[in-house]
Amino acid sequence: MNGSPYTVSDVMSHTVVAVGRDAPFKEIVRLIEQWKVSALPVLEGEGRVVGVVSEADLLPKQEFRDSDPDRFMQRSRLPDLAKAGALTAGELMSTPAVTVHADASVAQAARIMAQRKVKRLPVVSREGLLEGVVSRVDLLKVFLRTDEELAQEVRREVVAPLFPAPLEPLEVEVLDGVVTLTGRIRDTSLVPVVARAIRAVEGVVDVTFQPANGSSGEPR
Repeated sequence: MNGSPYTVSDVMSHTVVAVGRDAPFKEIVRLIEQWKVSALPVLEGEGRVVGVVSEADLLPKQEFRDSDPDRFMQRSRLPDLAKAGALTAGELMSTPAVTVHADASVAQAARIMAQRKVKRLPVVSREGLLEGVVSRVDLLKVFLRTDEELAQEVRREVVAPLFPAPLEPLEVEVLDGVVTLTGRIRDTSLVPVVARAIRAVEGVVDVTFQPANGSSGEPR
C-alpha cells in the first residue's frame, strides 16, 4: 500500500462469510461466533448482496423471549417484535444493505460507518456482487504504516511540490505517526495549507511545526 489516499480495496478482507436468505437463525448465530464477526451479508443469485443480518437483528429474540408481546406493541418497537419471531436471514436482515465500493477512499468508508452506525460494510461491485468486507479495524490499518514510510511520503507528496526550491531546507521527522516539520516557512499563509496536506497523508496522527535554529514562535 503506497501513496495516498488509500482505498477500501487496500484494507478490506477478501475472505468473507455470508449466508443466503434461507439460512436459519441458529446457523447465523453459529457463524457469527465461529468467525468472530458482528454481521453477515445476505446473498442471493450469483452473489448479489440483498441485506445484512447483524447481532442487533438477532437480539430481539432474546429480549422478547419471556415477555408479554402486548407490552411492546408501541409503534416504535414493532420492527423489533417482528424480528423476535423471525426464523431466517431473509426475515431478520436489514435491507437495503449499507455497502461500499472497493475504489471508495478509506475516509469515505469511515464516514459511512459513522453516519449509518454500522461496524462492517460489505464491499460490492457496480453490479452489487460481493467482493469483500471492510470493518472498523480494517480502516485503522493505515496507522500501522512505519514512521519512515510516512516521512518519505510527506517529503515526496507535500514538501517537494509546495517548496520546490526552498531558501532553507525543511526537515521532516515522524515519531509514532506525529509529523514534525522543522524550518522556516516565509509565507505564513501556507502553514494551514501544509498542515492540511500532511494530515491528509494516510496514517498521520498529527502534525507540528518547529522553527529552525531553536528559535521560538511559529514558522516564518
